[in-house]
Amino acid sequence: MKKDIYLIIDTETTTDNKVVDFGAIVCNRKGEILHQCSTLIYGIFGQSALWYDRGVNTGIWSAQGKDKRMNRYHEMLENGSRILASVNQINRWLERVRGKYNPILTAYNLPFDVNKCNNTGIDLTMFSQRFDLWTASFNKWAMTNKYKTFALENHAFNNRTALGNMTYQTNAEIMAKFITQENLDDEPHTALEDIIGYELPILVKLINTTTKEEFMNPTQGFDWRKVQLKDNFKSS
Repeated sequence: MKKDIYLIIDTETTTDNKVVDFGAIVCNRKGEILHQCSTLIYGIFGQSALWYDRGVNTGIWSAQGKDKRMNRYHEMLENGSRILASVNQINRWLERVRGKYNPILTAYNLPFDVNKCNNTGIDLTMFSQRFDLWTASFNKWAMTNKYKTFALENHAFNNRTALGNMTYQTNAEIMAKFITQENLDDEPHTALEDIIGYELPILVKLINTTTKEEFMNPTQGFDWRKVQLKDNFKSS
């Protein structure tokens, strides 16, 4: 029986909703990396602004954070941890991966990454088997008492919205810290590094503790209504 191989992708994007940093790894269920791709996209990098939140004044997603991220990408080009490649080159790499492994495609928030890849011309339609790692992880762990306790102990809460809603976090960074029980650094929000440091350990834990039927066909998607603090944490 042929063993399943997985393709994890991640993207960092621009203000015009295209991919600027594309990362991908091919791995087995043990987490062994068989191949990887890590590239800034020629014709987009340096031409379109990195995405940032105009409503945020400080931190990685602010305008100032955008400039720091761009400087880091230039450093990565200089030290060889990134190359510049065209969309066609990425698609040729994906075709080779498809032909050799026929992997199961996944990402932490796969619909987001697929949408941005579509906008950019990166072809993911060749991968017929796929699932969203965030949805599967949410179904597996996010509603458990252990996860809720972990979120409380690590102050993993989102900001209160204008409507008064506040939720606990289930993003890849918090989920990976829960899975590994290690004091991981914050996600760098660069594509390949986010995959290897955060999404890969989540995938390995998931596929080794869950049936394929369960993670490929989750019963529900992410629902912010199910992770509201008022419904999950009670004062004594």
